[in-house]
Amino acid sequence: MTTKTIMYGIKNCDTIRKARNWLTEHNIDFDFFDYRKDELTLEQLKAFSAACGWSNLLNTRGTTYRQLAAQDKENLDENKALALMLAQPAMIKRPLVHHKGQYHLGFKPDQYQDIFSI
Repeated sequence: MTTKTIMYGIKNCDTIRKARNWLTEHNIDFDFFDYRKDELTLEQLKAFSAACGWSNLLNTRGTTYRQLAAQDKENLDENKALALMLAQPAMIKRPLVHHKGQYHLGFKPDQYQDIFSI
C-alpha cells in the first residue's frame, strides 16, 4: 500500500515555493496541506511533534514567534508550544513533508534527493 506524499506549509512562503517547484520538476506526485486554508488539528500537530520533536517544529526565527509577548515565550513546553502553533500556524517550520510514513522538516535540494531517492 502506498500513500501519497503530503507537503504541509503556507502557500505564499518562499521556501514552500522552492520545495513545491522541486517536487514538480522531479515528477513527484504530492498533495499540499495549507496550514492557513485547511483545518490543522491538535492531533496532527501531536503527530508532527512525536515525529520531529516540538522544539524542532517551532520556528523561533520567524517573525510571528519573535513578535510574541515575552510571557508567551517563557517556560515553553510541548503543550504550550503546540497551543501556540495551533493558534498561529506560521510558527511551524516549513515545509514539513510526509513521505513513506516518515516526516521530514525543511527543504534543501540534497535533502530531497535523499528522501525521494533521486
